[in-house]
Amino acid sequence: MSTRKSPSVYAKFMYLAQVVRSLDLFPSLDPLEERLLNQLAAYWAVDKKITVLEALSLSPDVAAGTWYRCLTSLRQKGMLQLEGEEADQPTRYLVATPLAEKYFARLEQCMTTAINC
Repeated sequence: MSTRKSPSVYAKFMYLAQVVRSLDLFPSLDPLEERLLNQLAAYWAVDKKITVLEALSLSPDVAAGTWYRCLTSLRQKGMLQLEGEEADQPTRYLVATPLAEKYFARLEQCMTTAINC
């Protein structure tokens, strides 16, 4: 008789998320890009705007220059875009692109599937 436990919901989610990440629908993200995108998503989830400058200081363990390179790369990959306000053009806000929103929607589907399995 096997005493092996079935995978946890988290393990199922991680497996399904890995499948999504491997799809050709989305650009390949390195671990830091994915971490930054997830941190930005936490702001966007509560309708909070975040500036480029604020994003550069999201994690004290990552240098601002490294985050800046990640932001640049995420923009080039079509996952982020910059938006400015008419009255304050120097201030640029980071916003998710439709591609990033589609990516998060797929991850949400993975979470729902993992919970319901």
